[in-house]
Amino acid sequence: MCLLATPAPGWYDTGVNMTAFIHFLAQFEYILTDYSNGVGAENGLFFGGAGGALGGTATLLGLGLLVVASLIGAVVQARLKSVIEKYSAVETRLTGAETARRMLEQNGIHDVKVISVKGRLTDHYNPADKTVNLSETVYACNSIAAMAVAAHECGHAVQHATAYPWLGLRSSLVPVVNIGSRLGQLVLMAGLAMLALGTGPTVAWIGLALFAGTTVFALVTLPVEFNASARALAWLERNDAVNSALHDDARTALRWAAMTYVAGALSSLAMLLYYAAIILSRTSRRD
Repeated sequence: MCLLATPAPGWYDTGVNMTAFIHFLAQFEYILTDYSNGVGAENGLFFGGAGGALGGTATLLGLGLLVVASLIGAVVQARLKSVIEKYSAVETRLTGAETARRMLEQNGIHDVKVISVKGRLTDHYNPADKTVNLSETVYACNSIAAMAVAAHECGHAVQHATAYPWLGLRSSLVPVVNIGSRLGQLVLMAGLAMLALGTGPTVAWIGLALFAGTTVFALVTLPVEFNASARALAWLERNDAVNSALHDDARTALRWAAMTYVAGALSSLAMLLYYAAIILSRTSRRD
């Protein structure tokens, strides 16, 4: 039996690392809040009143959204872990590699290679060199989970071959979002520090706008991933690669994998709203 590694949020490669960015901002916000509470009270950098109360409420709502998004993510991860473990033990006729090659061939795609790559959770389609990259366990295993992963990645190859517009949009966003996420860390940090010292919110808003690019990317990723899974399931059913019962198992595995992207998009959106609420809150205290 081949047991696949349990996917983390963002099961498939997107090219953008938002987890580290969100963790960084959360830690920075904790330090900054502790600092600004003491300095603001002594030096009159912030002012109370209705504006401050409204801003505080907005911040609490933003924090509440983060908590809800985190809970949803935890539930999705727990369920996905259970599903992957279950369907890694269900054997099929084809390995992940055989599934991928057969799906590509039957979709008329002959210029994409299927290769095995080291590491865990490294499964992805690379449009630059036209390769379906399967992790070692997925490549060699003949489980329903491995078959589902391989078919999903080939779904991306089919998207590329048919010029699926959402895939093209996501690919075009990758370099922009990578640059924006890195700059966003510095700019938002500087903007929040400037707000703590009583200056205007312009820099903070610019930093937030840069971070918003990662949220847009997460939202654009959703139709790409759902469509790839739909293509995978349609091929599995159309070519009788699995029987009807196993087809339902594959559908379940892919559905919960896709839900990690939904949870990730919700987390990114919640983080965006949370920091917007912080900026509004601190701006209102100054008015």
